[in-house]
Amino acid sequence: MKLLIVIILTHCANLLTAQNYQAIDNASSVKFVIQNFGMATDGKFSGLLGDIRFNSTDLKASSFTVSIDANTINTDIDVRDSALRTTAYLDTKKFPQISFNSKQITIAGKADRFVVKGIITIKGISKEISFPFTIIHKDEGILLSGDFKISRHDFKIGMGSLVLSDTIIVSLSVFAKKN
Repeated sequence: MKLLIVIILTHCANLLTAQNYQAIDNASSVKFVIQNFGMATDGKFSGLLGDIRFNSTDLKASSFTVSIDANTINTDIDVRDSALRTTAYLDTKKFPQISFNSKQITIAGKADRFVVKGIITIKGISKEISFPFTIIHKDEGILLSGDFKISRHDFKIGMGSLVLSDTIIVSLSVFAKKN
């Protein structure tokens, strides 16, 4: 009986503190879509790294520090991917990482819906963004999913292009395993 009480109290204590998670690249996806000549052009990144601290009952102790390898950009067209790595677009030699660091996480009405505000850095340019996301607990970890929009002009991406729309839509599905 004493052992059962200790186990229950330990479990309750764990629920009250932020859990540490490690982002798992091969179980996650970072995708984007941009209009190019009026047609949706999509791609993805890999090389996801990150530390995630999360507790739905103590959001002030929760935080996300994640990055992707900008050089892994993949639109399934090698010539385009090579062009996107140049200084005119992502300049991956000088800026090999795209990163996001959260500043605040708040609840968005439902138990599994939240809003994160933080700083995204692309090409050495940092901008504050916020976007909604959901969390699903699965496989001894969590799956975070959300979408956000950024302006390519804010990050000096493809400034000479007259055929790209300004808006890039990014879709995230990040699986993180408990440390």
